[in-house]
Amino acid sequence: MEESRKKRLIWQFPFLALLIVGTVLIIRQQRNLPYHTDRGQIFGTFYTIVYQADRDYHDDIRAALLQVDSALSMFNQQSVISRINQSDGGATNQMFLDVYKKAIQVSEETDGAFDITVAPLVNAWGFGFKNGAMPTPQQVDSIRQFVGWKKVSLKGTTIHKTDRRVMLDCSAIAKGYGVDVAAKVLSDKGITNYMVEIGGEIITHGISPKRLPWKVGVIKPTDDSLATGNEYQTILNVTDKAMATSGNYRNFYYKGGKRYAHTIDPKTGYPVQHSLLSATVLASDCATADAYATSFMVMGLQGAQRLLERHKELMAYLIYSDQNNELKVWFSPTLKDEIEP
Repeated sequence: MEESRKKRLIWQFPFLALLIVGTVLIIRQQRNLPYHTDRGQIFGTFYTIVYQADRDYHDDIRAALLQVDSALSMFNQQSVISRINQSDGGATNQMFLDVYKKAIQVSEETDGAFDITVAPLVNAWGFGFKNGAMPTPQQVDSIRQFVGWKKVSLKGTTIHKTDRRVMLDCSAIAKGYGVDVAAKVLSDKGITNYMVEIGGEIITHGISPKRLPWKVGVIKPTDDSLATGNEYQTILNVTDKAMATSGNYRNFYYKGGKRYAHTIDPKTGYPVQHSLLSATVLASDCATADAYATSFMVMGLQGAQRLLERHKELMAYLIYSDQNNELKVWFSPTLKDEIEP
């Protein structure tokens, strides 16, 4: 019996040795693969994609991003969302459905702080900022009649609107979704080390070209409306996570000594008035991170903290101003180990 067991072990040794050698060769081959960097423009902003692969896949990534654009772009008159906005509703496609369902889910979780129908209010205040004439209360009330995420519904794969004037705008989630789509292209090709960034929204996987975890900076909020400076508040280790940031510190307007943020509360129709300057959210996918970062800028510091208590799967780094207008930081306890000292 003992002799038989020894013989089996002897036969197993060569297989174990081959397995070890094969593993070493695979790791060595992977280390020798180059990192590619692809850059371009999409959704009215810029993207940078870094990945380790045996060849360049930019054409595949670009094709996927253009599909997102054809579903969600407000600037493309032939896109799915443009056709819906020009009518009482209409047919959709899978990409539009993915984003719409995620948007409605976040709207429910945030009690309407996230709302893909808020664009008319945002536009009204935006034009007011530029022209120096704020919307009147009567104008705000008039616009609010066709703003509200419950004024749109999905029946099968068709969107229905309660009012033809309801306008859908996915700009607060589309970039994040585009990041996820590009990342899926890479993952489907077996690529394990990559970073996808579109307009500041990011997802990472594996390790960077430095053979270290991916590191991403959170910009320090300053009254720098021209975006001439990019001082970092902190650096985060972002590995196998998505990250999105939303902020008011570069989009504001002063009138009568009062500062108006560019973030509009869909429920009141007016710019938010609270101390939160920047919200960075980490999640498993970038569409989720993007939507909640926008939501937190509507909800403010306390509202964001309460939601994070219910959603332990999310992490956030929040920058706000105290009563003395000094910058303060609050972050999820689970994020502590990811902050660079």
